[in-house]
Amino acid sequence: MNKALRYDIRGKRILTRSDKYYLTDLGLAKINNTGFKTEIGSLIENVIYNELIHRGYEVYVGKTVKSEIDFIVMDGDKRSYYQVAYLLADQEVIKREFGAFDSVDDNYPKFVLSMDKYDFSRDGIIHKNIIDFLLDSDK
Repeated sequence: MNKALRYDIRGKRILTRSDKYYLTDLGLAKINNTGFKTEIGSLIENVIYNELIHRGYEVYVGKTVKSEIDFIVMDGDKRSYYQVAYLLADQEVIKREFGAFDSVDDNYPKFVLSMDKYDFSRDGIIHKNIIDFLLDSDK
């Protein structure tokens, strides 16, 4: 398991509690599953976390005043933000995923990743298909 520290975006500091844990081997999710249906959204989030770590980034879970941002990715002095969803199935999900960035008032790149093939990019927030993201060899 890997631990992702929580990062206060407004205060620009690492929070000392509420770390989030991700599996390095998703097969362990099946072993530990005691009859409950495995949440595909959580598995996809875990895959993206592992990929970001594999690409050599520092990865944090973001905390804003109103919400959580799935990942803050740091590479030296560069930063980017990621929200991960299985599908942007309706307006409520779209509003939740894109709205997570509402209280982030900097100009670093912001991404929403989902399995959707349609490009939902809006308001400067880039939507990417998860498969395309995983196959992109650029760091």
